[in-house]
Amino acid sequence: MFELDQFVSDCRAALRQDRPQQAVQEVVRRAVSTPGAVLKALGEPRRAEMQTLHRSDDLTILNVIWAPWMNLLPHNHQMWAIIGLYTGREDNIFWRRVPGSNGLVEAAGARALREKDAEPLGRDIIHSVSNPIPKLTGALHVYGGDFFGVPRAANGTRKRCWSSNAVAKRWRADSKKPTRF
Repeated sequence: MFELDQFVSDCRAALRQDRPQQAVQEVVRRAVSTPGAVLKALGEPRRAEMQTLHRSDDLTILNVIWAPWMNLLPHNHQMWAIIGLYTGREDNIFWRRVPGSNGLVEAAGARALREKDAEPLGRDIIHSVSNPIPKLTGALHVYGGDFFGVPRAANGTRKRCWSSNAVAKRWRADSKKPTRF
């Protein structure tokens, strides 16, 4: 049985462990191992949204519902995270900075998350997200900090996000290269 108050309490207790990210990952893994219980407690996803379940300086817990076919550009949360799926699928592409490129990134790997997966993301991980299926995807996102308190740049954008212009520029450059099969 999944109880939100107990889940938050267990995540908070895990923060006090020697390896908090790994301890929180185990809490999330236990929760999403019974996806029906999470669905019963949080409700069946009905529309794309991000619900704040808990927010403090050292921990943010979100219920993230991805729309069918949704895509997010590469970004960095500037804090560790655990992503636990309780319904649907989430595809992550991991990116790395291109040395000497003034902010360009290139693909460095990928991971498809499915129901019952609990995947850690390190503090410096750059990733993009897509929901490749024609239904809503639901996931518990647990962050080791205040997800909404990340410093913002003067233009109002989050410093942790990668410039869509830089990503588009790289894509255009790569699309002009010949492809070999």
